[in-house]
Amino acid sequence: MSARRYLVASNEFNEAIRINPLYSEAYLHNGFANKEMRRTDAAKMNFAKAYELDNKNEKAVSELVEIFYNYRQYQQAIDFAQKCNSCKDKDRIIAMSYFQMEDYGKAEKTLLKVIEKDPQDAEATYTLARTYLEMGLERKAIPYYVKALQLDNTRSKWYFELGLLYYNNEDYKNAVISFNKAAENGFIKSNDFNENLGFAYIYSGNYDSGEKLLIEIMSRKPGDKELIRDVAVAFYDRKMYDKCLEYCQKLMEMDMKDGKALYQAGLCFQKKGEVTKGQQMCDKAIELDPSLAGLRHKKMIMGL
Repeated sequence: MSARRYLVASNEFNEAIRINPLYSEAYLHNGFANKEMRRTDAAKMNFAKAYELDNKNEKAVSELVEIFYNYRQYQQAIDFAQKCNSCKDKDRIIAMSYFQMEDYGKAEKTLLKVIEKDPQDAEATYTLARTYLEMGLERKAIPYYVKALQLDNTRSKWYFELGLLYYNNEDYKNAVISFNKAAENGFIKSNDFNENLGFAYIYSGNYDSGEKLLIEIMSRKPGDKELIRDVAVAFYDRKMYDKCLEYCQKLMEMDMKDGKALYQAGLCFQKKGEVTKGQQMCDKAIELDPSLAGLRHKKMIMGL
């Protein structure tokens, strides 16, 4: 039916309602006509009136569930979904609404039911993964991210989020795989993205690829001392002390009074076997930045 014919039909339903304001079926069909014309507010008003006149009208209830959900009126979507006996997706809408309302305990419980009924529902599986993430249960979230991406391997955002989860849980090789999958599927390779990927490369042992990316970011963000410092720490953590010293030197060239850089360099020399030189550098660093004395105390306690 053309838009003009829906308009004619709507006008006829309006006339029927004018003659009999209690004619619930006229409101219902007027709601459908307005829905087809994408007049969602008018459709909502008519479905609501049809429900008011006949609260057993499943068609009106079903339409209101969808409209309330699309309008992000999640509590009303839940309320009407719970009243709807014929709504096929009622549990799914309830689960998604709980998630949007940040009621993660109820979302988890309902999403598990949804996935049990339909194990191929990628969106519900992803939402359960996000639910666990919001609950601080990162390790529990990972297998559901993996499952969601097995069901739909085109979602770049999902790959990126999974990459961050792997990274935070020190699974750097899988982080690299996930970040690259995100890029392959269109995720924007911003500075932040490339920084995450670069560090994941370094911590996974692919030093050349990681350093290449991070050097490119440094050229885009000249003067970002914290980025250079993080690179130095990454190489130190991987026991690449000469590389760490290169970046400490860059920091010292930017600011000769950078106590943190000098202290990091001192630690490198100690690890390389030049203990006296390294300790002297750390002592000098503490003179420049007395707050570093706490680091020395911590390392002494740990026996480092």
